Amino acid sequence: MTRPVTDPQDGAVDIFRKTDDPRAVAFEAAGLRWLAEAEAGAAVAEIVDESPGVLQTRRVRETAATAAAAEDFGRALARTHAAGAPHHGCPPPGFAGEGFMGRAPLPLRAEPPGSWGEFYATDRVLPYLTAARQNGSIDDDGARTVERCAGRIDDGEFDAPQPGLVTGVAARLHGDLWSGNVLWSPETGGTLIDPAAQGGHAESDLAQLSVFGAPHRERIVAAYHEVSPLAAGWADRVGLHQLHMLIVHAALFGGGYGAQTVSVAAQYA
Repeated sequence: MTRPVTDPQDGAVDIFRKTDDPRAVAFEAAGLRWLAEAEAGAAVAEIVDESPGVLQTRRVRETAATAAAAEDFGRALARTHAAGAPHHGCPPPGFAGEGFMGRAPLPLRAEPPGSWGEFYATDRVLPYLTAARQNGSIDDDGARTVERCAGRIDDGEFDAPQPGLVTGVAARLHGDLWSGNVLWSPETGGTLIDPAAQGGHAESDLAQLSVFGAPHRERIVAAYHEVSPLAAGWADRVGLHQLHMLIVHAALFGGGYGAQTVSVAAQYA
């Protein structure tokens, strides 16, 4: 639950107070701090106070996204990713154990996987298939399609280099970068909120921006590519990197998300 809180110093409503499961709050706070450490990276909601189960952040004064702001955000996001992470699936510093993506569990790894494909198939696709089958959004045929896709991912058929600025094996990801988790501010531009921060492939964050239609996404990606060139064939992998967000939605909400997950998985199966 999130609600505005009056700042006692000036009476302005400029703080948001979120209450949630204490581990979810700790995970979000750790992710905000980690993302904010990226030099010249994307702006991040400022933590004002944190206590068990309660997180207060400075309210982001919102405005409409402009093309110029989108381009600035794309370049800044590239620098956030370039800040790096120890390995795929690692948690933000100061947090250990399973994380969260919304209300869904998010497997995190203390030790590196053998490859990005192994990590993505094992930790980002298959863990959500059972719940999606149980709620009826993915049937047996659809499940087999998802499993075939996951098998090819695990085999490394879609492994690809990170963008140019990312010098290590893993990028520093927001991890839940749908359009609602980027607020546009006249002061700070595109500002990140509600992360599921982790190490991963930078293309995953970029692909998530188009799941629910981020404004000026083409300009975000073009500006990103200018400063941190994407690997050849990146456009063909957008659906692949959307699979995690799609199957999480299928597991949580059912409905048409299951069919959408299967349709995208079929492209890579």
